[in-house]
Amino acid sequence: MPNRWWIYQRERFPVFAHGPIIAAFSLSAVSYSALLRGTHHLPGWKPSLVAFASSFLFFLQLRLADEFKDFEEDSRYRPYRPVPRGLVSLRDLKRVWAGCIAMQLVLAFWLAPRLIVLLLLTWTYLVLMSKEFFARRWLKGRPITYMVTHMAIMPLVDFYTTACDWVPAGLARPPRGLLWFLLVSFFNGMVVEIGRKIRSPQDEEDGVETYSSLWGRQNAIRAWLGMVACTAGFAYAAALGIGFARPMLVLLLVLFLAAATVGRYFLKGAVSKRGKSVETMAGVWSLLMYLSLGFVPLVLRQWVVP
Repeated sequence: MPNRWWIYQRERFPVFAHGPIIAAFSLSAVSYSALLRGTHHLPGWKPSLVAFASSFLFFLQLRLADEFKDFEEDSRYRPYRPVPRGLVSLRDLKRVWAGCIAMQLVLAFWLAPRLIVLLLLTWTYLVLMSKEFFARRWLKGRPITYMVTHMAIMPLVDFYTTACDWVPAGLARPPRGLLWFLLVSFFNGMVVEIGRKIRSPQDEEDGVETYSSLWGRQNAIRAWLGMVACTAGFAYAAALGIGFARPMLVLLLVLFLAAATVGRYFLKGAVSKRGKSVETMAGVWSLLMYLSLGFVPLVLRQWVVP
């Protein structure tokens, strides 16, 4: 029934929460690529639509991959989740995955058939992730390696999203300077990943590995702020490439101070649900940083700067 899918998205992939961040992510990616190419105009509706829809489906596939690789643990420790409790089945999710692939393939062919090669590359890594690179036990014993191998999907998705601009524009290779944006995507993925897995002691669950339980609350916040700082450094380098370094530096300093304040607030007391503030700050950081790296500079260049 349609209602079960509404419940599923609300619990596991809330569209109205993820949608704005994915929109900022995709629109800024094509805008940043356009700026590197030297254009002063916003990307057309067609590449923007394909970039957003493809990115949205990639992130949905990441959630579906989690459902498959975590099914045994969820059944044992988190039976309240939609798949273990029978709201939807893994067979249902396989059909959704197939639908995502079909839609992405159609979108790529519609915009620029050359995109299909990059699509295949990203799909391949997604499948390897869903299989835990055939080394689940080894990776589970190494949380940092596990996170790094899984966050590598972020620059791949970002690379494909930027390609929605530079491939239809006729470029044979990505514009120079794109690497900085991909590094931002990689480290920002770790900001979000660590931020959503920091909890107060009362909120920890048996069988759920969080960074606050693995490293302790203080070290988890330090690691999170370290990733925020790394992302800020690469974001500044990326902003240099599009002539937006000074405004970006001001924004990054404000956002870092806000993140540090949130981290201090979390550590101030072991209060239930306080870890949610870290997760929220990670989302705000991601949204504002992406917008300021691509979309906002391009809008200013087109409509404000003579």
